[in-house]
Amino acid sequence: MIEHHDLHHEFPEMGEQIRELKMKNRHFARLFDEYHDVDREVRKIEEQAEAASDERLEELKMRRLHLKDELYGMLKQATEEA
Repeated sequence: MIEHHDLHHEFPEMGEQIRELKMKNRHFARLFDEYHDVDREVRKIEEQAEAASDERLEELKMRRLHLKDELYGMLKQATEEA
């Protein structure tokens, strides 16, 4: 079974901060969109709907992880400032 990695599943307790930052912070919104684009591509490969090398899949997973870490940092900072 393919796991869901969208931010609302990853950080359910931060749903309000995610919505707020998407509306108020253009950098966050851009990273959010990129994260979900990469996640969709990973899922397509994992579901075998799209062919890719193992190296490509690992690159995408690392990019998704990097983006998630950056987004989490922004969410955490917004939570601390609230």
